[in-house]
Amino acid sequence: MADSSQSLSYQAGEAKGQAQEKASNLMDKASDTLQSTKESIQEAGQQIAAKAHGAADALKDATTFNK
Repeated sequence: MADSSQSLSYQAGEAKGQAQEKASNLMDKASDTLQSTKESIQEAGQQIAAKAHGAADALKDATTFNK
């Protein structure tokens, strides 16, 4: 009976270890996805800022009289 109990304990430990590994992998994937999303948003923000600056310059040039 002790062997059976030890076997069940071992199997429970194995299952726990596998679950922890899967959870760790999922957290790593989530972290990578968040980082990628953050970088994409920052890049989009920079592009929008550059376009807005270009539009402001174009408006300024269009409304300035060249003398």
